[in-house]
Amino acid sequence: MNQRLIVSSALACALALGLVGQVAAQDKGKEKCYGIAKAGQNDCANLAGSHSCAGQAKVDNAADEWKYVAKGTCKQIKGRSADEVKAHKG
Repeated sequence: MNQRLIVSSALACALALGLVGQVAAQDKGKEKCYGIAKAGQNDCANLAGSHSCAGQAKVDNAADEWKYVAKGTCKQIKGRSADEVKAHKG
């Protein structure tokens, strides 16, 4: 295997692990709010599992796309929790 590829992969993994810790720290005081993300502005993977990254929402306000909001504000901006979205689909 190409040594450059191995080194690059190891560096990418190390950077990703560092970012995970930072994201977890930023999430305090926030909650996931579904159905409010504009196209390309979701914060991470959707409930449907069709993608696993931020910025991949295809349409505005898709029910299974989410953004972080301050705790307690999701209902005020007409969003839903993950449980509410799952119950509505089922």
